[in-house]
Amino acid sequence: MPNWGGGNKCTACRGTVYHAEEVQCDGKSFHKCCFLCMVCRKGLDSTTLAIHDQEIYCKSCYGKKYGPKGYGYGQGAGTLNMDRGERLGIKPEQAQTHRPTSNSNPSKFAQKFGGSEKCARCGDSVYAAEKIMGAGKPWHKNCFRCAKCGKSLESTTQTEKDGEIYCKGAGALVHAQ
Repeated sequence: MPNWGGGNKCTACRGTVYHAEEVQCDGKSFHKCCFLCMVCRKGLDSTTLAIHDQEIYCKSCYGKKYGPKGYGYGQGAGTLNMDRGERLGIKPEQAQTHRPTSNSNPSKFAQKFGGSEKCARCGDSVYAAEKIMGAGKPWHKNCFRCAKCGKSLESTTQTEKDGEIYCKGAGALVHAQ
């Protein structure tokens, strides 16, 4: 007997999908209103869809759950996103402890762009774009702070004693000691 007015079953809700409301993906049928990301529930279309093991995701959620991890994998130019996907069931990796190297032969990248010098406060590499000189040493902009009160410094507002930098107010107290 012919199937009059019926249709395929929706993969998401198991209801009948009629032709006018059908969206097909990976050989499966969906209602337009059921064609949603498995995580954030945003509506999908052919330009925002990503499939993994018969589950459908928006590209953003798919990238957070299955994409590469680490620096440089933002979601657009200049994006820094601290979302590590915990709400997707992704366990954060243990933070790697920094181990400074004693390599006296810096890389060609470090030779060209700086970075072979180490910050006087934190010990990490200081690149030319972020380098501030004070007390004859290189500093990161965020590390260039008064050793006594933590106030952010500039080359004109800092003083130095015993290789450490201070604001002029705290420096006067240190010099008096």
